[in-house]
Amino acid sequence: MPLSANNPDRTSWLHVGKNSDFPIQNIPFGVFLTRDDIITIGTRIGDTAIDLGALHQLGYFEGIPLTDDIFLQDTLNDFIADGRKTWRLVRNRIAEIFDAENDTLKNNIPHKETILFRLDEIEMQLPIQVGDYTDFYASKEHATNVGTMFRDPDNALMPNWVHMPVGYHGRSSSIIPSGIPVHRPQGQTLPPDADTPVFGPSKLVDFELEMAFITTDANDLGEPIPIEEAEEYIFGLVLFNDWSARDIQKWEYVPLGPFLGKSFASSMSPWIVTLDALEPFRTESPKQNPKPLEYLRSKGKKSFDINLEVAIQPKGAKETIVSKSNFKYMYWNMAQQLAHHTVNGCPVNSGDVMGSGTISGPTPDSYGSMLELSWKGTKPLTMKDGTERKFINDYDSVIMRGHCENDGTRIGFGTVKTQLLPIFNPKKKK
Repeated sequence: MPLSANNPDRTSWLHVGKNSDFPIQNIPFGVFLTRDDIITIGTRIGDTAIDLGALHQLGYFEGIPLTDDIFLQDTLNDFIADGRKTWRLVRNRIAEIFDAENDTLKNNIPHKETILFRLDEIEMQLPIQVGDYTDFYASKEHATNVGTMFRDPDNALMPNWVHMPVGYHGRSSSIIPSGIPVHRPQGQTLPPDADTPVFGPSKLVDFELEMAFITTDANDLGEPIPIEEAEEYIFGLVLFNDWSARDIQKWEYVPLGPFLGKSFASSMSPWIVTLDALEPFRTESPKQNPKPLEYLRSKGKKSFDINLEVAIQPKGAKETIVSKSNFKYMYWNMAQQLAHHTVNGCPVNSGDVMGSGTISGPTPDSYGSMLELSWKGTKPLTMKDGTERKFINDYDSVIMRGHCENDGTRIGFGTVKTQLLPIFNPKKKK
């Protein structure tokens, strides 16, 4: 089926700013509350939010096999479960409706008043109900940096790392949308030169620059997904900040891996950009040596050229960009991650979240965490207001952005912005 929505020459009758992340070639999917407190599935072109529930009720998806309530839900899970053919039909139709040459909706004032919203009239929600969440550890630069810091620099990577995409099962209940603040976590830590742990607030709260892909219903229990089919089950991607408490993590992670140091929060951007929209931005993956086992050998361009940046904004001050990276640095691509995830027969469902793991590039300014950027706190970063950061301070906001661009077409993800608050302080009952 042709991807007519990706036509780079197409323009929209809706206003789209020159550097907008959301031209008519994007057409992401999300969930929002309208000005009337009605929750709906929608999309976005420029700075206009589009109510797909209303669009469907008014007959604009005629001829596409959709249930009457497919867009009148509070999550995208059922729509995602309909599969790639349906996603493409819907996305192509939206592109047709809002094409500059199509006057059908453009000239229908009552319909436009029902369907279209300014961004300040809506409130974005978490777009999916997350059943399961897996976080990979798939950036070679990041894994090497962390291994160098905490183990032997000559043996920074564990022996299995270059043979498979390492991952762990994370906590889905603490995945939150952009704009929801996070409290500084508490837990056990082992102070330097101490033999006994103490309990208290984490002193080393960190961000992790990640992207995450969202899956559809993919396989039955016991059924592996072949690598050549893996992308058929990937709906799209979001920006993902996998918050980390490094001191809690360091004390607890051996022998079983991340737990309280990770499970307190992960923040995701509200608009899911489809894999179809990213098609023009495919690029080669890093060369893999040694050659992976047969079930992990992918053909063609399976990585995507997505520019990423992280900024820290102290309360009441201007933001400072601390990292510029790219999704293409990932050693293990998404198809390999999904093929490996299911090779033992693990079933994957609609709305599952698969975090890429921290995305670090080859240069110090492209590292994807404060752990690396400040090198365990030994190289503090200076903010625009003159203050220094080794890790994230209370009331700092962490802002992540991402976009692709070539031949004059820009496809972006918007932002994920999260403020870190002090430890949770329950109000005392009178």
